[in-house]
Amino acid sequence: MRVKLVVAAAVIAAFATPSLAAEFYIVQDSSTKHCRIVEQRPTIRTETIVGPGTAYTTRTEAEGAMKTVKVCESGGTVGGPAPAGPRTVPPAPPPPPAPPR
Repeated sequence: MRVKLVVAAAVIAAFATPSLAAEFYIVQDSSTKHCRIVEQRPTIRTETIVGPGTAYTTRTEAEGAMKTVKVCESGGTVGGPAPAGPRTVPPAPPPPPAPPR
């Protein structure tokens, strides 16, 4: 009786373990060129997996790897839209010289 219980528990654990393992991917949207981290492998053609590895086991690992990916340096985000940074206003041009009188 105990053997059946142990075997049943092992079978249940074998099926439950893969679903508990999370995978994180760094993807880049081809239209906006922004990178983000997702939990599922992208299935749409506008997103491509980028980075040295294809899947990461933790979100922290994926965030660290995203900082090293060259295509994500120029506007990549971590899980959302690009943050609005401080905007600088260029200095006003000097006024035109006064016409001679």
